[in-house]
Amino acid sequence: MPEFYVPVYDVTALAIYIAGWIGYSLFADRLALERRPVAVVMNDYRLRWMERMLERDNRMPDVNITVSFVRSGMMFASTTILLMAGSLAMLGQIENVREIIAGLPFGRAASRGLMEVQLIFLAAIFVFAFFKFVWAVRLFNNMLVLLGAAPQAKDCDETIMSQYPQHMARFLQRAQHNLNLGTRAYAFGLGLLPWFLHPVLLMVSAVVVIAMLYRRDFRSLSLRVLEDLREHH
Repeated sequence: MPEFYVPVYDVTALAIYIAGWIGYSLFADRLALERRPVAVVMNDYRLRWMERMLERDNRMPDVNITVSFVRSGMMFASTTILLMAGSLAMLGQIENVREIIAGLPFGRAASRGLMEVQLIFLAAIFVFAFFKFVWAVRLFNNMLVLLGAAPQAKDCDETIMSQYPQHMARFLQRAQHNLNLGTRAYAFGLGLLPWFLHPVLLMVSAVVVIAMLYRRDFRSLSLRVLEDLREHH
């Protein structure tokens, strides 16, 4: 087998994996919004939050909540740097990694070229996640500025009371959306790991990850609780 030979079934498995990721993202973020996934239901609560924020003279609770979002994004971004470094560091230990994987059940002795592709692709996923987390942190920081610039309740007319919360909630939704894209990349990044054993396991892993994400976005108990709270309040 040539040193840098990449089998066709590995290319096929990777193509199915990427198509599944892109397809689910389009479905969950654009095509299935009428099914009210968690992200859409939370938009209603973000709007209510911003409406309550305008009614308060003391905005420190709102600031503290947003700061917690900033910290979460920073934590994910910092962790992603370590994951990227670990993925790239394995490029210098490919021969050792190949031997370990070949000795595992269902493992196969992949070519050096294939393993380099696998590690580079894994690192690329975490690079994507890193930029999403960093952008989410920046948006959450900007949200703090918007909270500081929000008018006091006594200065709000009907137009401000109706429109300002909508713009604030939309801005917050974009920040949360980028954070969600980063965590979704984590899920698919972990789902890529079975590829090191066998391409069939990669396809199975992609199906499992998509099913898990679908259940949490559209069929989870927490979603039913959020819907019930929205209907009764």
